[in-house]
Amino acid sequence: MAEIFLYNSLSKSVEEFEPLVEGRVGMYHCGPTVYDDVHIGNLRAFFLADILRRTFEWNEYEVTQVMNITDVGHLSDDGDHGDDKMTRALKRENKTITLEAMLELATKYQERFMADLEKLHIQMPHHVPRASEHIAENIDIIEKLFEQGYAYETSDSIYFDTEKYPEYGQLGLPPIDESQSRTGVNEEKKNPRDFALWKKDENLGWPSPWGQGFPGWHIECSGMSQKYLGAHFDIHTGGIDLKPTHHNNEIAQSVCCSNTPFVNYWLHNEHLSLSSGKMSKSEGNSITLNTLIEEGFHPLDYRYWLLQSSYRTKTDFSLESLKAAQTARKRLTAHMDIELLDDIDFSQTNYVDRFTKAISNDLGTPEALSIAWEVAKDEELSKLVRGAILKHFDRVLGIHEIIENVSIPAVVAKLVEEREEARARGNWDEADALRNEISTHGFKVLDSEAGSLVEPL
Repeated sequence: MAEIFLYNSLSKSVEEFEPLVEGRVGMYHCGPTVYDDVHIGNLRAFFLADILRRTFEWNEYEVTQVMNITDVGHLSDDGDHGDDKMTRALKRENKTITLEAMLELATKYQERFMADLEKLHIQMPHHVPRASEHIAENIDIIEKLFEQGYAYETSDSIYFDTEKYPEYGQLGLPPIDESQSRTGVNEEKKNPRDFALWKKDENLGWPSPWGQGFPGWHIECSGMSQKYLGAHFDIHTGGIDLKPTHHNNEIAQSVCCSNTPFVNYWLHNEHLSLSSGKMSKSEGNSITLNTLIEEGFHPLDYRYWLLQSSYRTKTDFSLESLKAAQTARKRLTAHMDIELLDDIDFSQTNYVDRFTKAISNDLGTPEALSIAWEVAKDEELSKLVRGAILKHFDRVLGIHEIIENVSIPAVVAKLVEEREEARARGNWDEADALRNEISTHGFKVLDSEAGSLVEPL
């Protein structure tokens, strides 16, 4: 078990990880609001969660991973104003504005999101709770906040009183938006930074001591994280845009409710940008994983592309850079196409120790990839040992496309053998003709440093 170092947004420094319970780690990840397909910028947050989990498991920690699904309560400005994003989605798809229709729409987009995770080899968290299924937990927290003097009621909402919590804003605060001041959108708020714990709604929602309505977006994450991880846990992650408002609000309500610390380590991934600016559905410049597939890429090409830069680095995306990643991934994973035997010994190299140190240093995936390439090019190692080390590394990298239960017909195997002989003779015209003939049987040949690989079309 190596020492693990993480950049903690709370302290703004890299710290050695110290678990609350030896050998165990609990982590919570802000999941998607399922009102539309997620774009590839959104997926960077879930890639971070996956690399984090894989790194801890590589270091033999027992991991409990929770990622929520927001299916109600997330307002369009990410604060306390505007339409609920799910309501907007119902209007967009010409659905009736009912709770039943909302939850049905959420299920549709949740299933599509889960399919994206599977395509990217992002492991499914141990718990994937939906906000709509944890209303009781939210009400319980709000009642405790009332008891301790941190909540107050207005005509339309229950608010958290930020002036009662002097430590508010530990993750850094944005400038106050004057449109949210007492003279602006809501004159009943005591402070522009106060945030909604419960929004009253006569037409939609659940019963509560304060009338029908639905929980605020922020309280939902506190309710779900406390249920599955306890009031105090190790790690919380999310996109950097969540840090100043959503995560500060989570800290305030959670600490004041339980009178204990909330989270020890906060990790935030940076934005992914296009040449036109930050990727955003609201700006109409989002790209989904299916967009990339339609362009001829494998989802794991995008995973490889993400591995090339630190999760804390702002990154510009382009199809040209993804094409380069596609080529590199195919070349590297070609070495992994071996039958791994139990008695392969690669302990005499220092590659594994270096790889472990790289990923344990704030999830250093660029350096880890560089070490993987050193292995691939090390001709002093046998092809079998190189493949074994790289397959071992893939427990963290997750870039190898595994094609299961595909049997290659004898006629195809014979054609591949003939093509290899033609290539050895330098007869490229014959090799190309044999490649075309192989394709008529529903298979393709990929040439790599590790030899010819055969895959279904």
